[in-house]
Formats: sequence, structure tokens, C-alpha cells
Amino acid sequence: MRWFWVDRFNEFVRGQHATAIKNISLSEEHLHDHFPGAAVMPNSLVVEGMAQTAGLLAADAISFERRVVLAKVASAVFHFDAVPGDSLVYKATILDLKPSGSLTHVTSMVGDKLQGEAELFFAHLEPGEGVPRLFEPAELLRWLDHLHIYDVGRDVDGKPLDRPDW
Repeated sequence: MRWFWVDRFNEFVRGQHATAIKNISLSEEHLHDHFPGAAVMPNSLVVEGMAQTAGLLAADAISFERRVVLAKVASAVFHFDAVPGDSLVYKATILDLKPSGSLTHVTSMVGDKLQGEAELFFAHLEPGEGVPRLFEPAELLRWLDHLHIYDVGRDVDGKPLDRPDW
């Protein structure tokens, strides 16, 4: 991930669901270009935040053994625009998990209002299937630490997640 559209995870239950937050700030450069004079978070970037939340959940569920790549946005609906000052709360749930891919449902909330919802399909690719290596394992672990996954992460029995020692 070159750009992060998630600021931190608030909940992470391995193989089941995760909740992450993205605070939208007027200082974000893309907001000045999207609609000059009327800053709006592009829905494509909201989908990217949804995909990062659900993709990390899916990758962790398969122990990061394959590359998890967004393959399809099966559906996406947005009810209103997210603007500076909003905190988007992404809630991702794994609907189906197979060796070849995963289907997830993700919502974005602003307060108690449903801002958007999407069904996202991720392909799980073996190394060498044409997907370049995007980062080193140590770099990924540092990013996951910054996102607080291992601070809030739990397995299905409620036990804290162990930080991998790649």
C-alpha cells in the first residue's frame, strides 16, 4: 500500500470482522483538487479505505501466505458525501473465505449514519502470478503496528493476536 486510507484499527477479530477509522482533514491534498471550493472525499478513495480494511482482514485470515488483491467491486452504494471533519468508520466482515479468494462486506459510517456500503472480492494469488512484491515483510509489520492491529486484534476465542516474527 502506497497510500493509506485507514488511520487505525479499533477492532480486529481474525477471520471474522474488523473496524477501522479514517479521519478526513482539509489538509489532505486530494481534497483541494476533487471539487475546488467544495471539498469532498472521492467515493473511489472511500472504496480504497474499505478495501484496505477488508484486505488486511482477509490477508491475516490466511496468515499472509498469499497476496491478497482487490479483484472486484461487486457492488458499491453511497448515501452522501464524506467531507473534511468527518470520521469514516469502516466495518468489514468476511462473508466467504476460500484458498482462491474472499468475499467481504464493508460499510462506512459517519457517526450513526450509513455513508456507504460495498461487497468486495479479493483474489488470493500465489507469488509469481504476475503480482509484484509491494513491500518487505518487516515493512508490512511496521505498518500493521502503526495501524494498531496487534493492540486490538483478537482471535475468535478472544485471545490477543500474536505478532508474526517474519
